[in-house]
Amino acid sequence: MMDIKLEKLQHADANKLYEFELENKAYFEKMVPSRGDDYYHLEIFIKNHEALLDEQAKGRSCFYLIKDENDILLGRMNLVDIYKSQHMGHIGYRVGEAYTGKGVAHTALKLFLSMVSKQGIKQILAKTTTNNIASQRVLEKNGFTCMETDDKAFEMNGQLFKFVYYKWNM
Repeated sequence: MMDIKLEKLQHADANKLYEFELENKAYFEKMVPSRGDDYYHLEIFIKNHEALLDEQAKGRSCFYLIKDENDILLGRMNLVDIYKSQHMGHIGYRVGEAYTGKGVAHTALKLFLSMVSKQGIKQILAKTTTNNIASQRVLEKNGFTCMETDDKAFEMNGQLFKFVYYKWNM
């Protein structure tokens, strides 16, 4: 298993994160709905990056990069829609294709849960797609419980999928 760390997203990360997202676009879009072609135009990506940093500065979200001991970007982990009064938020994460199957997501999520629980977050909601078994396992190994699977299916890459919803309580 790799030594990994989580680093809070910063302005200086924009280009490295853009390259990571571009490099893994096709892989990610096999598992989750596309972010749309506009997302991958550098100019728009930079604007979105600045908006994320603004959201983070206001305490509504926390964005982290998953890196190895050599500062190689392996993935990202985000806590969004933070409701401080309710001590909760929604998590999302993605690990680059070259780093899957190595325990990166499991270890990063474990680190993340430890970090956010110290910040007063007591409940985290997550969702994944029915075809993303690896993500379901990562959530379950880290103490998330499956709440439900959507009744409605959506089409992605010519196939029908549903969202699966999870919850973690401290």
